[in-house]
Amino acid sequence: MPTDPQDALLIVQAGLAQLSTLIVSYSFSAVGAVILLIAGYFVAGLAERSIFAGLGHIHGFDATLRHFFSKIVRYAILILVVIMVLGQFGVQTASIIAAIGAVGLAIGLALQGTLQNIAAGIMLLALRPFRIGESVEVGSVAGTVEEIGLFATKLRTVEGVYILAPNSTLWNQPVRNFTRNGVRRTDITLSIGSWNDIDRGQKTLLAAASAERRIRREPAPIAFVASLGEATVSLTLRYWTSAADYFATQIDMTKRAKQAFDSEGISIPLPPPEAPPPGARKQ
Repeated sequence: MPTDPQDALLIVQAGLAQLSTLIVSYSFSAVGAVILLIAGYFVAGLAERSIFAGLGHIHGFDATLRHFFSKIVRYAILILVVIMVLGQFGVQTASIIAAIGAVGLAIGLALQGTLQNIAAGIMLLALRPFRIGESVEVGSVAGTVEEIGLFATKLRTVEGVYILAPNSTLWNQPVRNFTRNGVRRTDITLSIGSWNDIDRGQKTLLAAASAERRIRREPAPIAFVASLGEATVSLTLRYWTSAADYFATQIDMTKRAKQAFDSEGISIPLPPPEAPPPGARKQ
């Protein structure tokens, strides 16, 4: 069917008019989207720095948590900006938000254990049951804390062994912190023969303790009878030291107590001789 050239020209003109209208409309949308992205980027960075600086004014607030919360604020603002930009082009943002929520729920279920470690890490950093450099025991894990992360905590045992413990394991059990109070009590027990003078043995232990500068004078050291055997008496020296001097003082005082007994003529009973095997001939 032949087409009138004038009608074809009118159709082309109408199409061009609609195209120019769309170009102008989407140009404004594109310019607005670019401006929104740039503004959102700078606002996200400003919010991140403000949150980081503000949390830094809180005494004792952990630096790891400062980074964590400031990054969360930054990415939340950026995600909001992207959703607003998509709305500029007529995209249904409600469905996008629903999809993001569904994806977040799926990721949360898949990473349930990891999220538990993050939550436990935040609680450990906030409540601080232990700090870096402190000696702790949590269940079967014991050592000196070297690093507290959002997912796991690094420790070093007295044998120099490296331990990486999940935060959820450390948070769900009682924590024994050997360093936090600053002082520790030590008991050294030695057995002497029952024929020795007990009072003399106690005074000997107290004299050895008074000569050690690392032992605190308050509370004062004490010596007492811990137990009685058939031919032995167990004497215990109890004293307090700083947590940093605990092991070194314990080693030195055990040696000094034995040397003090030797110098005072206080004998430590020898173990009974081993019985000869049956059928052995006497020499």
